[in-house]
Amino acid sequence: MTAKIKPSKGAPYARILGVGGYRPTRVVPNEEILKHIDSSDEWIRTRSGIATRHWAGPDESVAQMSVEAGGKAIADAGLTPEQIGGVVVSTVSHFKQTPAVATEIAHLLGTGNPAAFDISAGCAGFGYGLTVAKGMVTDGTAEYVLVIGVERLSDLTDLEDRATAFLFGDGAGAVVVGPSKEPAIGPTVWGSEGDKSDTIAQTLPWDVYRDRPTDEVRFPALRQEGQAVFRWAVFEMAKVAQQALDEAGVSADELDAFIPHQANMRIIDSMIKTLKLPEHVTVARDVETTGNTSAASIPLAMERLLATGQAKSGDTALVIGFGAGLVYAATVVTLP
Repeated sequence: MTAKIKPSKGAPYARILGVGGYRPTRVVPNEEILKHIDSSDEWIRTRSGIATRHWAGPDESVAQMSVEAGGKAIADAGLTPEQIGGVVVSTVSHFKQTPAVATEIAHLLGTGNPAAFDISAGCAGFGYGLTVAKGMVTDGTAEYVLVIGVERLSDLTDLEDRATAFLFGDGAGAVVVGPSKEPAIGPTVWGSEGDKSDTIAQTLPWDVYRDRPTDEVRFPALRQEGQAVFRWAVFEMAKVAQQALDEAGVSADELDAFIPHQANMRIIDSMIKTLKLPEHVTVARDVETTGNTSAASIPLAMERLLATGQAKSGDTALVIGFGAGLVYAATVVTLP
């Protein structure tokens, strides 16, 4: 006789209940980057829209930045750490392969014994984490889930690489996902194009340091084929964003905010034109002062829009992340 498995008893829907962010105290202007590359402030601003970025100090580890952002998100949601049943951390810059940094973060926050794990999905990592958390809430395996995007990309930046030295920043952004009586996180449109995986990649795998004397190789850094990534992001990701709108049953006219991955101001502007977003839609442009923080960029940009009053609770926002892999994830959410 086949055993009958009881159905899950989760919430009918899920929503973002709170948001928090942490930016390292050190602000790095373009002038500091120019000490290492032959370029100019005007060139960097024209090419990327970036004027400054934040770089973490010795005490601002991936875990510590996550605790700061996560604690703020939990408080913003009106919850206590003990109520968190899942901690999902998206990062590519935690240098320990195991254990997952999520377990350390959960302990430091005082959450008890939640499910805790890391996700490696590059700049789309927050969208992946949000989707997993939504599933946990609606499946009933956790009532409240903390999703963190965190990076210390300064550790993976080659300051002598003229194509990438100015791009990357550090920081952590977090949201709490919990139950909702109505849809507040739309269907996720996500995927990957592995045939293009070499366009954004780490220069060397970690095992090089096991197989060769360390004085023969430079520490791994991030590199990318800028033009190929730009074309892919502008032309292909606008299609994904539109598909996310269609899946959610929301038109561009009904949007209040657009929060794309903060990779490059030119990419953001091109997507606005392709999507034909109305002027009333608030667009996140956190990249100007925060740089590209990969998995942290969307929650950090969301937190800033809400903190500055450019967006408000209950607004409808389109979010999309895209990057190394090449991977992507887009959805429509109600802001907390």
